[in-house]
Amino acid sequence: MTLAYLGLGSNLGDRETNLERARRLLAERGARVLRTSRVRETEPFGVTNQPRFLNQVLEVEWPGSARQLLAAAKAVEAAIGRTPSYRWGPREIDVDILLFGDEQVAEPDLVIPHPGLWTRDFVLAPLGELRPDLVRR
Repeated sequence: MTLAYLGLGSNLGDRETNLERARRLLAERGARVLRTSRVRETEPFGVTNQPRFLNQVLEVEWPGSARQLLAAAKAVEAAIGRTPSYRWGPREIDVDILLFGDEQVAEPDLVIPHPGLWTRDFVLAPLGELRPDLVRR
């Protein structure tokens, strides 16, 4: 089992329900949710002319590889109705792998730690709630 941290975000539809469904669907696919941060409403990042987001970080145990967790995350996004859009556009759900144990991955479609992790408050604040030792303010 690998301890991983996942970032969830939603700014379309019933945002709270989208986060709840993502947590449930991730668990159904093998991610054992250990802890969750509180849900925060945040301003959009990158493209600001869109609805506000609800964001949350999950601490999970994952039995497989980082690549398998990515596949599960993408399957959850599709199940909730996320469709391809433009970079930083609105979405029903976003599931990002922030950290995966101590692993570092640098592949075209998978970068761990997440490349925006240390510069985006909407991720740092909830991660710091779960792991203050990782987030120095």
